[in-house]
Amino acid sequence: MSYANPEALVSTSWLAERLTEPGLRILDCTWHHVSTNLDGRTQYRGRHLPGSVHFDIDHFADKSNPLPHMLPVQTDFAKKSGLLGIGNDDQIVVYDRLCGGSAAARAWWMFRVFGHEKVAMLDGGYGKWTKEKLPTNMSPVRPEPRNFTAVFDPSLVRTLGEMQGNLASNAEQVIDARGPGKFNGTQEDLFPTKKLGHIPNAINVPWGDLIDSESGAFIASNALAARFKAAGIDLQRPIVSTCGSGITSCVVALGLYLIGHKTAAIYDGSWAEWGLAEDTPAVAA
Repeated sequence: MSYANPEALVSTSWLAERLTEPGLRILDCTWHHVSTNLDGRTQYRGRHLPGSVHFDIDHFADKSNPLPHMLPVQTDFAKKSGLLGIGNDDQIVVYDRLCGGSAAARAWWMFRVFGHEKVAMLDGGYGKWTKEKLPTNMSPVRPEPRNFTAVFDPSLVRTLGEMQGNLASNAEQVIDARGPGKFNGTQEDLFPTKKLGHIPNAINVPWGDLIDSESGAFIASNALAARFKAAGIDLQRPIVSTCGSGITSCVVALGLYLIGHKTAAIYDGSWAEWGLAEDTPAVAA
């Protein structure tokens, strides 16, 4: 069964055939938490897809907010996108080194939040690309700055206040993309918090469950739908996805988009915010 909205992904073969096409912009979005001792920008400088530039979610963030990589204002996003050589007519392809879980899916969502729908993720990411012995290089890419106009779409974003309001209304289903340990509160989260566990009534769908362990690509459409259904998700109702800091929740939103649910929102602050707030309840095992 094919995806309802396949345009959100591109295959390695599709991209390999179009590397030199005008109007194609490739973004290496690899990001790592400081605890890993890895750095996405350093990895980009070591090897990257031909023609790609590095998209750093901590650079494309609201610097006035102490929370990690929160959405910037639209003028800031537009300016920084333009400096990467991105125009409003361009087809953007995002990738990373963890099947979307190290910020490619986050970048995909961010461009949609700011009104750019011509964006897709490389299915399987850098790992699948290199496993197939497709070209990479070390040459620095210095794009010609362009004009990019951003238009903020609030329907794809949820704030702390809106998530608190949802506790009473239960209008939107909440999917938590973290692993079971963090969801149950038996494992510390990556960012400092005052509490462990999850938002009341949230449903755990770990983002890795949507990815094929061998290829690193998304599982098939029917398997995606079955995974959400098994968790108790009603695909006809509104959905908000959350995680540790708003990265892997975007993998869940992308999975939902693929099978026809294009309106899933992201709680931008995620547990990094909820777990710090004084007046937010938490459920732990």
